[in-house]
Amino acid sequence: MRYFFVGQLDGAGEAPRLPQGYISLFDGKSFHGWNGPMESFRIEEGAIVGGQLLHPIPKNQFLTTDKSYTNFILKLKFKLVGDNTNAGVQFRSQRIPNHHEMIGYQADLGQKYWGALYDESRRNKILSGPELPEIMKVIKLGEWNDYTIRANGKRIQLTINGMKTVDYTETDDSLEQSGLIGLQIHSGQPGEAWYKDIMIQPLP
Repeated sequence: MRYFFVGQLDGAGEAPRLPQGYISLFDGKSFHGWNGPMESFRIEEGAIVGGQLLHPIPKNQFLTTDKSYTNFILKLKFKLVGDNTNAGVQFRSQRIPNHHEMIGYQADLGQKYWGALYDESRRNKILSGPELPEIMKVIKLGEWNDYTIRANGKRIQLTINGMKTVDYTETDDSLEQSGLIGLQIHSGQPGEAWYKDIMIQPLP
């Protein structure tokens, strides 16, 4: 696989590398290209961090891209910190006007929902997902994990650490198939969701 260099040098003196055809969505040092409730998100150690460990999280919060995407392959690394933390990656989603929530697909994380496809604020249910004992064999608790989200037409595929957890085809033609990408920290007890190396390859 061919790579090209982007961005600044990392702490080891090597420039970050992207697979050919991918675009970086996060420069590791600023919220350029993102927006949301900045009191709930920060940048630490080259990662976007949602939530905190000192107090409960009162409501779901989302940091979203400025741009919308339709067909793509999205890759990122994540880790969850804290007991029973829940989070997820929204895609083909929209912010609900005058509300903190988003509506659309979510690649879920944490608790019993690792690697599941959830329909946030719409059908409010798991559309597809792996068996929990199987996905837990590949999850690295408290460490960095790889998530790949492929959305192409009506077909959605999710993969964590090389294990395909979802291969779902949407049957409802009325649903929006384009939208924002969002990083979530879920309401509940104290916890943090860390995200880094966020990149996207647009598909025709």
